[in-house]
Amino acid sequence: MADEDKLDVDKTNKANDGEFKDVKEPTLDSPAAATGGKEKTSGDEAIPGQPAGKTAVPQIGIQSQYVKDLSFENPGAPGSLITTTEAPDIQVNVEVQARPLQNDNYEVALHITATGKNGQTTLFMLDLTYGAVCHILGVAKESIQLVLLVECPRMLFPFARRVLSDATRDGGFPPLMLNPIDFLSLYRQQQQNPSSAMAADGGEPPKSAV
Repeated sequence: MADEDKLDVDKTNKANDGEFKDVKEPTLDSPAAATGGKEKTSGDEAIPGQPAGKTAVPQIGIQSQYVKDLSFENPGAPGSLITTTEAPDIQVNVEVQARPLQNDNYEVALHITATGKNGQTTLFMLDLTYGAVCHILGVAKESIQLVLLVECPRMLFPFARRVLSDATRDGGFPPLMLNPIDFLSLYRQQQQNPSSAMAADGGEPPKSAV
């Protein structure tokens, strides 16, 4: 496959104190995290080394996950922290990046940037790259891109969202809680663009963006 696949989307959110109060953020010691984020789905792809005639379901596991880069700027503090009745405008951009490693491992990273403004005044700027090493086994070659740009980001997003929430809260603002992202719909939109389609000979997809 190409060195890196990309998928991005722009989203606009309104931050306020009462939003998502009942949402329980995942923790690294939750059952899903304790099992390495491994998920299984039905399939009939044979895994190398299996006896002839036997098949195994595809497996997608997270070997490790980490904050690769994090930056938070609060240029107007302490003046920007004065309570106002008007909720700030939040502009958010999310991009998915993926690249192959070794031994059926891939690095998948969510690059999220967020800017909060009150009129023409910038309240904060946040830049996060949250990555993971994903182990993918038993998935057909033509489906690898779908897994990397849809399934892996879907598993990582709640953890990246928690980092964003903590960063904005620690910066003196209400926690920024992003709405869930439909990565499958974004992937389908990408596939409708001929320039982002996979090679006709079954080769790996080129770089692309939505």
